[in-house]
Amino acid sequence: MPILKISSDDDLGLSSEYLSFSTPNFNVKLVTASQTLASLSPKINTSFDFSPFDLLSKRSANGNYHIGDIVVRYRSTGQSWTNINTATKRSPVISFKENDNATLAISNLSPTLPSNIPLNITRAWGTTSSGDLSLTFHLHNTASHSLEIGGLGFPIEFNSIFTTRTAAETEAKCSLTDPNIGLSGGYLRVTPLAGAGASLVVTPIDANTTFEGWRFLTEDTNTALGYQSQTFEGFYSWEVKTLGYVEQEWNATTPWNEGTSKVLAAGEEVLYGLRFSVAENIREIEDAVKETGNPLAIGVPGYIIPSDMTAKLYLQYNSSVSTISTSPPNAINFTLLAPGIYTLTSSSSTFGRVRVLVTYTNNVTHSISYYLTAPLPLTISQLGNFLATKQHFTNASDPFHRGPSIITYDRSVNAPVLQDQRVWIAGLSDEGGAGSWLAAAMKISAQPSAAEVSILEDFVHLTVLGTLQPPNSSAVRKSVFWYQPNATSYSYSKAIDWSTWESWDIADAYATDRTYDYVHVSALYWALYRVARYYPELTTRASWEWYLSQSYNTVVYALNPSNTGYTSVGLMGETVWGSLLSDLKNENLTSQANILNGLMKNRALVWASEEVPYGSEMAWDSTGQEGIYYWSNYFNLTSTANKTINSVLGYMPTVSHWGWNGNARRYWDFLYAGKLERIERQIHHYGSGLNALPLLRHFQENPEDIYSLRVGYGGNMGPMTNIDQEGFASAAFHSWPDTLAWDAYSGDYGPNFLGHVLGAGTYVYEDPSLGLVAFGGEVESYENGMVVVLPKDAVRRMVYLAVFGTQVSVDAGNIEMVTYSEKTGSVEVQMAPSIASIPSMEAAKSTILRVEKMAQVGSIGNAAVVTPGLGTARGGWMVDLSNSTVSVELRF
Repeated sequence: MPILKISSDDDLGLSSEYLSFSTPNFNVKLVTASQTLASLSPKINTSFDFSPFDLLSKRSANGNYHIGDIVVRYRSTGQSWTNINTATKRSPVISFKENDNATLAISNLSPTLPSNIPLNITRAWGTTSSGDLSLTFHLHNTASHSLEIGGLGFPIEFNSIFTTRTAAETEAKCSLTDPNIGLSGGYLRVTPLAGAGASLVVTPIDANTTFEGWRFLTEDTNTALGYQSQTFEGFYSWEVKTLGYVEQEWNATTPWNEGTSKVLAAGEEVLYGLRFSVAENIREIEDAVKETGNPLAIGVPGYIIPSDMTAKLYLQYNSSVSTISTSPPNAINFTLLAPGIYTLTSSSSTFGRVRVLVTYTNNVTHSISYYLTAPLPLTISQLGNFLATKQHFTNASDPFHRGPSIITYDRSVNAPVLQDQRVWIAGLSDEGGAGSWLAAAMKISAQPSAAEVSILEDFVHLTVLGTLQPPNSSAVRKSVFWYQPNATSYSYSKAIDWSTWESWDIADAYATDRTYDYVHVSALYWALYRVARYYPELTTRASWEWYLSQSYNTVVYALNPSNTGYTSVGLMGETVWGSLLSDLKNENLTSQANILNGLMKNRALVWASEEVPYGSEMAWDSTGQEGIYYWSNYFNLTSTANKTINSVLGYMPTVSHWGWNGNARRYWDFLYAGKLERIERQIHHYGSGLNALPLLRHFQENPEDIYSLRVGYGGNMGPMTNIDQEGFASAAFHSWPDTLAWDAYSGDYGPNFLGHVLGAGTYVYEDPSLGLVAFGGEVESYENGMVVVLPKDAVRRMVYLAVFGTQVSVDAGNIEMVTYSEKTGSVEVQMAPSIASIPSMEAAKSTILRVEKMAQVGSIGNAAVVTPGLGTARGGWMVDLSNSTVSVELRF
């Protein structure tokens, strides 16, 4: 009920005077004149505000959107679309007296809309029977003829404004909004940036209010807050009707949902609205959705389905399913297992996006977005082939000495990118230029091919040494391409604007102070070490010892503060340095291991002393958490590790949409590595693959936390969608509904694939509600208590068994099958020299079998006894694969 009412005649409809309300779940403030939302604080944490209340004075101009605004696109028969918008030119709305105890505020919006429009719109704020906040709009056609509503949107303004805030203030005050664009099953998640504490859930008020689209809202960017900048992505609108956009701005794309409209007969009225609910924490968001009575979908293992893997879909709703269809038709086959539970099998003839439409018997519609791929080993085989052929640059006369290399590619013209004003993209360094050869390196570490290994060896010995790395140095240059016409006869394109800060000259390009660049080069050496160690016949230019030493030396140089500038921040992809450290130890290179261990521990101790340790080149970022978690966890700095997991979960959601499920928040890197340059929420940019690593590791050490597995696995699978059917890998997908397409540049895909390879595996878990499930494989249990696991992931070298809290892995070859019994504690691991379906993959003559206890589960002990006769080697057991498939029995 209202606690305070103040009237206002503010000309803009936004003032410093508010209507304040206390509901069972929220403390609410509305701007008196406009009755738009000013503040929304959950009762369970009144110090936190989901709205940018403290910055409202800087967002009080015409054209600034707020919750409570409405944008409508309508037309009369045969006429063009007309747009109306309550934010365009504000004037105080006409307030009415509340009619009942459930209504907090009600107003007519005519004063802030154009005059003489044929729509009368009334807005009401209220409470539901469960104490949730409601926002409804009542539209009345006042014309003497019918009107078609082809656009109806609710602007969403929550506090994702980082501008002017310190890191600590940002962490304490800001929240992130992620959509699940699922019609009547759609909702918004609004999560605190810190990842801990109450979250907000926004759902349809009724079945009429579908979530059909998610549209970016244009505002004035020339403001003190920097709308649509690195510190302020901008706001979006929940679109209930989108046909008017589909016919015009979005007509070159296939929208997430089919565009619809609503025809209002003369005098007809209709109501649409949203409901705001509180979840006690991020892991309770789905439960909060279910409590609203709206349909909920949970996909296992997610919403990206390779053609050789089945998936499950769990539909939770109070009405039974009437029909399920797909677009394209018959792309997925659904087999009913139990009420609301389906097995999904994808069609091998369908690739890419698939929209699933579920219609319930009460006529409620629910859409779920899937992505279908080829079998994952084939997908990365195609990636490797594309990199080694289409992206193989061999011009020996190139004045920048970029050949031989694997260089950035432009899919829109099917040609390498040899010039760009952002010189690093054509210069083999930074994420935007190193991305392609880094992906090639990680590919051979997982699935070695003789031809690809040879190309990468040539790249190292003819281009990296002496060009990307200065002669006789472990330093790494920021770019080997530069813009300096007086220093070369190279024909620079006149179509490119070379006047920008990004067009470095020789001195700037050859600078070696960017620590991030060293991760890529050290990973390249590490990948070739792994190949040389287990497939020695494939490497001809250097020994495994040399490659391992080069990787180590590159890291040590990078982490010397006198050499580079970002030694004390988490670096994208540095989980590979954890693998490097393990290999140094396993090779008994004790001195080097101790030095590297000390360097990492010093950094981890710095992070442990910082309130917000996630610094980077940017004001806010989602790139440091991966490295910070790895080393904090490694050195048992539990508080920092747990804080980092919370941080990742704050910006990495799970929803029933392949694009946002496991998608770490990224929105500015199209400016630095994409062809279409704009600030825009990126789908499965490298944040997905990298931020998956902490979550997957956290799950392995806390196997009761399937939420972390679901989010982490979604992120790990994200990089597989970037790869098209011929093997080209895009930097990321454009999420704005006028585009909905993969960027044409390969750009900075490499770190994404690095994350995928290091996290790839089959994770087996028995959930009380979902049953026995395998993320990344197939699992079958039998009456005698035996369970059979068939890995289906891209790499097929790791299986995690949550029932034992144990990871089983091999360093080369692959795992074909794992059979285990919880009753007896026995595990049988069947290994093969290569993946039979990939002819180009070289066969390993031997491998190391590793068994790592990750968590104590039940009474299962730490020690594993293996088949007699196996010798120990390099921290595991040596297994001879020269005679093809081998089975090894473990017993706990």
